[in-house]
Order: sequence, then structure tokens, then C-alpha cells
Amino acid sequence: MPVFKLSEDLIFPDPSLAEKDGLLAAYGDLSPERLILAYSNGIFPWFSEDEPILWWSPDPRFVLYPKNIRISHSMKKVLKRNIYKISFDACFRDVISNCAGIRKESGTWITNDMIEAYCKLHYMGYAHSVEAWYGNKLVGGLYGIIIGKCFFGESMFSIMDNASKTAMITLCKKLQDENFVIVDCQVYSKHLESLGAVNISREKFLEIVKKESKKVFESSDF
Repeated sequence: MPVFKLSEDLIFPDPSLAEKDGLLAAYGDLSPERLILAYSNGIFPWFSEDEPILWWSPDPRFVLYPKNIRISHSMKKVLKRNIYKISFDACFRDVISNCAGIRKESGTWITNDMIEAYCKLHYMGYAHSVEAWYGNKLVGGLYGIIIGKCFFGESMFSIMDNASKTAMITLCKKLQDENFVIVDCQVYSKHLESLGAVNISREKFLEIVKKESKKVFESSDF
């Protein structure tokens, strides 16, 4: 277990004190206030149903710079054919529920409590979804948190080839247009590496996140 056990107070230990695998703290709650505080300090929850809430801040951090999104030759063909229609924030609960369902057999951190917590953040304007449609059927998508010009990716799903990739590429193009700095992918995955994601130090990641968070909270009553 980690050294740090959270209380009811809205406070986290310094992310640099995380264990080697990135585990920083346990317990606390999934209130909107705590979740926003966590993300604005480069921390995210990740735990299974039989564990307490666990909070992580890995080093290195896996990120994708929107301007560096990599589109393969085969994906360019998929995009050109307009196989999927992409929407934003059309059905957040359906997206997060599908992300949970896809991983149910192997175990998922997207518990019912997590779903409700992130739906609250969606209603508050912090959590957002991207949907991929084939006709009228939802076949892929992703969701994450926005603070300042940072998009903190949480999970994605796809039940048709290249649906989630199309959603991610479309999202990155939109983020480029809106001058977003970074997409947080948390930890390494081959899938996201193929799209251009890279490892950076936690120190560099936190510099970016705290700068963007400061802009938000200086102009917000949250």
C-alpha cells in the first residue's frame, strides 16, 4: 500500500513522492472537487472494484501533442471514405458505459461509482466525450477531462475497425484548432504510440498542467 492515506480534507501529497510505479495515495473520494484538484496536479484515479480508491502520477508520463498526431496511410484512406460520423458530447454516459463494458471481462477500473462521478463532471462542463457513429449506431469513442488547454484522456472503445482512431484523430484536429497544448494518455500503450504519443518526464508534464490549471482557477469561482 502507498505511504499516503487521504482523509476528508481536499489535499494531495506532492506527485514527486509517488512510488516507482506511480502510485501516490489511497482512499479519499470521487467528489467533483477532489477529481478536479487531482487532474490539475497531474494525478488520476485508477483502481478495481475490490480495492480502495488509488491515485497515480507516473513518471514518465505518456502524452500526445495535438499538432503531432500521426495519421497512417491506411487511416488517411479511412478518413477520406467518411465511414464514421464524429460528434462531441452527444452521449457521454453511453461512451463511458461502453468503455466500462468493453473491459468488463478482464476487469475494469470504470466502476459504477466512477461512471456517476464522471457524469457529474460532464454536467459541470469538465468531462467530455467524442463519439464515432456508423449510421445511427454508436461504434466507438473516448472521454476525458478538460482543464485549461489540456485534455486528460481516460478511456476509449471501439466495436468496429478504426472507429476509436477516427474519434481520436478528429479530436486532435479540433484541439489543434483551439490551441490545446497536450493530450494526457497517462501510461504507455502501443495503440497510442502509433498515433504519435510519446513519454515525457513527470516534471515537464506538471509544468504544463499547472500552468494551464492556474489560468483556469484564477478566472473561476470553482
